[in-house]
Amino acid sequence: MSRCGRELDAVLLEVLWNRLISIVNEQAAALMHASFTTVVREAGDLSAGVFDAEGNMMAQAVTGTPGHINTMATCVRHFVRAYPIETLAPGDSLLTNNPWLGSGHYHDITVVTPVFHRGRGVGWFANTCHAMDIGGRTLGADAREVFEEGLHIPIMMLFREGRVNQDLIEIVRANVRMPDSVVGDLYAQQAGNDVGAVKLIEMMEEYDLDDLDALSALVFSRSEAATREAIFQIPNGTYYDEVDLDGFDHPLKMCIALTVNDRDLVVDYEGTSSQVDRGINVVYNYTHAYTTYPLMCAISPAVPNNEGSFRPVTVKAPEGSVLNARFPCAVGARHLIGHFLTQAVFGALSQAMPERVLADGSAGLWNTQLEGYDRNGRMFAYIFFSAGGMGARPTVDGLSATAFPSGIKGVPAEAIEAVSPVLMLKRALRPDSAGAGKFRGGLGQEMVLKMDSDRPVLHSCMYDRTRCAARGFLGGKDGATGELFLSDGTRPHPKGKYEIPPGETVTLRLPGGAGFYPPWERHPARVLEDVRQGRVSVGAAREDYGVVIDTGRWTVDEAGTAALRKRMQQEAISCL
Repeated sequence: MSRCGRELDAVLLEVLWNRLISIVNEQAAALMHASFTTVVREAGDLSAGVFDAEGNMMAQAVTGTPGHINTMATCVRHFVRAYPIETLAPGDSLLTNNPWLGSGHYHDITVVTPVFHRGRGVGWFANTCHAMDIGGRTLGADAREVFEEGLHIPIMMLFREGRVNQDLIEIVRANVRMPDSVVGDLYAQQAGNDVGAVKLIEMMEEYDLDDLDALSALVFSRSEAATREAIFQIPNGTYYDEVDLDGFDHPLKMCIALTVNDRDLVVDYEGTSSQVDRGINVVYNYTHAYTTYPLMCAISPAVPNNEGSFRPVTVKAPEGSVLNARFPCAVGARHLIGHFLTQAVFGALSQAMPERVLADGSAGLWNTQLEGYDRNGRMFAYIFFSAGGMGARPTVDGLSATAFPSGIKGVPAEAIEAVSPVLMLKRALRPDSAGAGKFRGGLGQEMVLKMDSDRPVLHSCMYDRTRCAARGFLGGKDGATGELFLSDGTRPHPKGKYEIPPGETVTLRLPGGAGFYPPWERHPARVLEDVRQGRVSVGAAREDYGVVIDTGRWTVDEAGTAALRKRMQQEAISCL
């Protein structure tokens, strides 16, 4: 029996737990430093974690997105079933990008590596990151079937006893537009897992551990107990919400019923729109990931995210719905639906614990995929992610130009221009895009892009909230919707593909987050400060907040403000 199995007291548990967190953070850092792709290096579009021998997630790196790490929590078990750890050897490693087993689309590749200690398999390291290209019709929302969306890699060997699967590498290189970047990132992913494995074995040697069984069991049991206790604090009952979605050509609806029964919680998406014939469908893995994440944020943010914290939560989505789509539907831009799961969860929870949720935000990332040829005739394919405003919180304003729930960072303009012929002529916050409230939403941003190319460049748009605005909570106002247009006045489909002619610019205006509580409750001095900072116009201060500003002195007209706010409150009461 391992030492861990004999005497894992509270002090040793704390030491080992913090060591695990340090290890997975080193794993993620190694991957990021070795990556060939700016969305991995700069934006952090990856996740990394350590798993026990049965494939249960023990710990995750700080860097990462829920769409990767929470799907890996399920995905690694598929690897374990396909290749039990006792059938593998040191130096072996596996991978897949199967959307229904992994994170929901072909562009995310998961690499899983077994760890061996004292002659037996003791655990796994896994990571998922976004590939720059995976072939097909390029990343986008307009495919009709998954077969159009790129190269499918089933669960298979990446390395066998330290030797790379050269046949796989050649197949990948022959099917993608940027072979050096894609293959380079596969090696970077393996490097991250290798770093994690070395550090884990060092820890096990230092503390004389034969295996991770007792450690994982205790981590899971404590996390499960803490999560169940957090659920117990929510009043029993079923809470409902509906979220309107832009969809592709027509709006869709996301329905949720969240049931609390003592220490168990069930989330059911019955009534949600059926899957569609475009690439915005969501696989169940991704639905589960972006349901459990906001739940943990709201009810138990201090509990570690691992197998134990998932156990008290059951997630149901009707098969064939847009949240549990059947193969072979297209799924390339699944985040344009999946990221809105957070808002359904918070909308339902707001009825039971409004002090613990966010108002609606821009939710889905605006993903901009561009491909073509630069002025030297070299092919390029490039993607970058952008964020609108977050929804306000019950005690503070929403964050501007910040991705939630994905956590992806914006890539600096300098980094974009250094590795692609994309020129960013403007990047600024959008005044008046935030929903008004006692606490206002975060602002969206505006970007103006131009291609440094003498040929047309293909622009694949993955943009949402151009129809349905972020909803304000408890009297807060909605955020502004997004816009997309060219300098010649053309307005492309926000989820389609088109060519940007040489010399034309394209403007992206990202949506804003919604407000929390009535805007006339916001202190006039805070409104004045927003006006001074350029976040809110003088007109919006008057119309949305009921604050009259003397632009000669740049002070608040207190008498005018009091009269206007009184009228706004009376009008609100008369509408009830």
